This record gives sequence, C-alpha cells and structure tokens, in this order.
Amino acid sequence: MGGSRNDRDHGRELAGVRERCLALPEVTEGLTHGAPTWFVRGRRSFAKFVEPAEHPRLGQPRVALWAAAPPGARQELLAAEPDRFFAPAFGGSGWVGMWLDPGPDWDEVTEVITDAYRQVAPKRLVARLDR
Repeated sequence: MGGSRNDRDHGRELAGVRERCLALPEVTEGLTHGAPTWFVRGRRSFAKFVEPAEHPRLGQPRVALWAAAPPGARQELLAAEPDRFFAPAFGGSGWVGMWLDPGPDWDEVTEVITDAYRQVAPKRLVARLDR
C-alpha cells in the first residue's frame, strides 16, 4: 500500500492498526471498498481502516477504525463515549466505529481490535490468544 493517500495522510494510524491486526493468529490484509481490511484466514473480516479522502462512498468524515463488536458492546460504547465511538455506515449492528484522530489511545485500539478478532475467529484460534 506504499504511496497511497492513507500512507501519506494517516500513515501513523494505519501502521498502528495494521501492526495490531497482523499480530493476531492467521490474519491477512486485503482491500474492501478500497479500504485496508483485515481477515481471519483470508475469509472473515474483523477490522477496516477508513480514511475519508480515500473512501468518500463510505460517508466517513474522519479517519477511523471499523471493527466487529461483541454483542451489546456497540450500544455500550456509543452511550459511554459518543465523541470516540460511532455506528459505521456499513457493517450492520455488529460493528462499531472508533475515531482515530486526534491521537488514538493505542491500548484502547488494541482492545477493540482483539475483541473484533474474537468475534469472527474460530474457537481454536481464539484459544491461542488466551495462552
């Protein structure tokens, strides 16, 4: 993805999300709707990096992470921190959006990504996280 607008404008955020996603077992990266997206075993997506200038079709005004959310987590996060979390335009009610600007809390990003992975990964892969 070198040389893309994402790398120039939001390279630190993209690199941070990418590092955390690819550290999980059997994760691959690809593009969906032109956005960097991470998949478990190349099939089920669990996280997406969305940059507004690159992805105007997604209706995104700021750089963000979209991630699969545990049941009830989206509503809880939206109620607790509406300035940090939002309901993404796509992905259904099982996904949550997290603004990555200004300056993400990387511990919180790691938690959101890990929770997202747990939602779509097979039990055997999730067990590897708990070891």
